[in-house]
Amino acid sequence: MIDNGVGFNDANMESFETLDGVYKAHLGCRGVGRLLWLKTFERIIINSTFVDTTGNAKIRSFLFTAARGVDDVKMNQAGPGDEPRTCVHLDGFNKQYQDASPKTAKTIANTLFEHCLWYFVREGGAPSINIIDNGDRISLDDEYEAYMVSSAEKENLSIKGQLFELTHIRLKAGSARKHSIAWCAAGRLVEEETIACKVPGLYGRIQDEAGDFVYACYVTSTFLDLHVRPERFAFDIKKEMNDGLFSETQLSLGEIRKAVLESVGSHLKDYLKDNQKASYERIESFASKSAPRYRPILARIQERKLSIDPNITDKELELILHKEYSELESSLLLEGQEIMNFGIGESPDQYRKRLADYLAKVDDIKKSDLANYVFHRKVILDILQKAIQMGPDGSYAREDLIHELIMPMRKTSNEIHSDSCNLWLIDERLAFHNFLASDKTLSSMPIVQTQETKEPDLCALNVFDEPILVSEGQTLPLASIVVVEIKRPMRNDAKAGEEKDPVEQALGYLERIRNGGARTASGRPIPKSEKIPGFCYVICDRTTTIEKRCKLLGLKTTSDHLGYFGYNPNFEAYIEVISFDKLLNAARERNRAFFDKLGLPVS
Repeated sequence: MIDNGVGFNDANMESFETLDGVYKAHLGCRGVGRLLWLKTFERIIINSTFVDTTGNAKIRSFLFTAARGVDDVKMNQAGPGDEPRTCVHLDGFNKQYQDASPKTAKTIANTLFEHCLWYFVREGGAPSINIIDNGDRISLDDEYEAYMVSSAEKENLSIKGQLFELTHIRLKAGSARKHSIAWCAAGRLVEEETIACKVPGLYGRIQDEAGDFVYACYVTSTFLDLHVRPERFAFDIKKEMNDGLFSETQLSLGEIRKAVLESVGSHLKDYLKDNQKASYERIESFASKSAPRYRPILARIQERKLSIDPNITDKELELILHKEYSELESSLLLEGQEIMNFGIGESPDQYRKRLADYLAKVDDIKKSDLANYVFHRKVILDILQKAIQMGPDGSYAREDLIHELIMPMRKTSNEIHSDSCNLWLIDERLAFHNFLASDKTLSSMPIVQTQETKEPDLCALNVFDEPILVSEGQTLPLASIVVVEIKRPMRNDAKAGEEKDPVEQALGYLERIRNGGARTASGRPIPKSEKIPGFCYVICDRTTTIEKRCKLLGLKTTSDHLGYFGYNPNFEAYIEVISFDKLLNAARERNRAFFDKLGLPVS
């Protein structure tokens, strides 16, 4: 590297040999930059021509290494016509950095320009810098002109009495830079942060009459100069200001950043309109079609927090909205702790307004929870519809898939949350039970006293033929037992006997529970348990063999001809045979009003 500055005169040499010197602090120098040389190179060879205090031109050369520091210093007289200049030769490039560093003059120039952009746009500009490599010569001034879309625009911003200067820059889209804010102090760049999606509509590249561009904002202030850390990597400023004695006058980084982002949004508003519209439409579409639970709370989320790139995946958008939902819910809980307390100096009207605002927020949260539950039902119905259709290979779904959809197998109500069950597919009343078991042996259930675990007429261990059992009731004499038997779609091998007739199978389970002395889930006996009302549901398609068995058992066809129903006086049980189409249609009809309110298609 060669520059034409004053060179290593006595004052500059003394400063070079002083760690953490303040000789050029007014220029933003901290006296530590030369140490970066030693991190990446084994040795640095310096030859500098300068004019001493007597006006004589001299040449000072020396070696700079990590092991010995400044070494082998030599002083010679300069030749006639020698002008002040300094040549810095970096030798012994560390392989780790060498492999990762740019190689061509063009790439080096681009990288150097990206790093030093601030020095070109600040007051006073940058020195003339040229990159020379085997005859190729690139001027960074030319790079600056090529990258800039238009002249930098400056704006003054006052925050709590502190003045900040913002420099708005538009760079051509060919630049590798991202939309950013650069925080500067003492004439140097301190921190740089990307602001994509932190300003509504600011994502990807934006466009003006000249084409696509990338935005950058450089922030300077005497306040930042006074609070920058010595190493110039960060600021000694609180991130957020808590309420306190000095909160009205002291500044936090959060307050500064918020004001700067608002200014950026105002500066770019004409360029961001289309992006903002696309962002809003993406969120609206997602909330309407895929995640209606978030629709009630969208109006309560700050606009800047809903600034998203429309091209993000549904998963990424779900995470963003869920985070906002969680924060809103947390703030609601905190607010609820204080809602019953009058504030200091708060009037009754002010309190009533605060209470009304709180209740409105609660209402939105509850609407969101309800929307999530209703949408869950819509998804379950869609899955069921696919499960009962014939697959590409001509076969149908097995019983276990549909069984798991209604309730997880080999579980009891003591082991799973009610939200894991979808008993509403059969009957909404099944959600209210005292005990529920899925695919469990009779001997393992606390509601019956029996050792029966493996009998030919029960097929209790067959995970495809096992029933779902439900016992319900508030007072002991009003207890009832429900048995649900599920069969594979389009199964057509029903015949007499518990092993092949699903109706007989359900009645057999009911009889064994009664004979075993039905009890409550807590183990209390139920009086006259042999007379407990029984309800048997059989979920299967209306095939020819099922139709024959239903007629032989005296069941009547339903009005829609999609099932059978009847009462068996010998077993004192109500029986209903429900085809999968009837199950699906009935569940949809019961939920249609909710789907309509959410704007969800019924089918």
